[in-house]
Amino acid sequence: MRKLSVFLAALGLAAGLMAGCGRDVPLLTALDYELNPETKTTSRGITVGDTAEKFLGAYDEYKIFTSVEENDYQALDADEIPFDSAITTLLPTFFIDGLPIDPDTFCKENEIAKPDLLAYLSSEDYLQSHNVVYYYLVFTWENGSITDIMSEYMDYNEDASYYHEFNAIYPAN
Repeated sequence: MRKLSVFLAALGLAAGLMAGCGRDVPLLTALDYELNPETKTTSRGITVGDTAEKFLGAYDEYKIFTSVEENDYQALDADEIPFDSAITTLLPTFFIDGLPIDPDTFCKENEIAKPDLLAYLSSEDYLQSHNVVYYYLVFTWENGSITDIMSEYMDYNEDASYYHEFNAIYPAN
C-alpha cells in the first residue's frame, strides 16, 4: 500500500507539473532532502511543531503539492493551502544521474509529452543507461502545525518492476 501511495504522489507530481503556472520554479537539491531523523529537522531548519509561516519562509519559492484529508495531491499556491486542516504537503524532485531535473525542460529536450513522463523515466530502455530517483519531503499538518516530517525516495532502477506492474493494471489513459 505504501508503494501505491508514493506512486500516486508521483502521478500527482506529474499532473501538477502539467498545469504549469508560468513562473520558473527553482529545483530542490539533494541537500534539501536531508532530514535529521532524531530531531525531525530539515536542512532548512524546519521541524515538528513549526507553523505555516516558518515553513513558507523556507519553501514558498518551490512548487508545494498538497493533499487535503488524504485526497489526491494538487499544486496549490501558498495562500491557498489550508494549513489549519488535516493536510499533507509534498516537496518532490526527480533526479537523473544525480542531478535534479525540471520536468518541463526535460520533456521538451526529450520530445515527450508531459503525461508520458513517468512511463518514460521508468522504461527499461531509459533505466539501462540512467539512474532515476524521485526524492520527496512529506510534511503532515494538524491545526496549523507540522506534526510529522519524512524524507524519502524511490529509486526507479531498483523498483522499476513495480511501476511496470502498476502501469499494466492502471494505464495512464
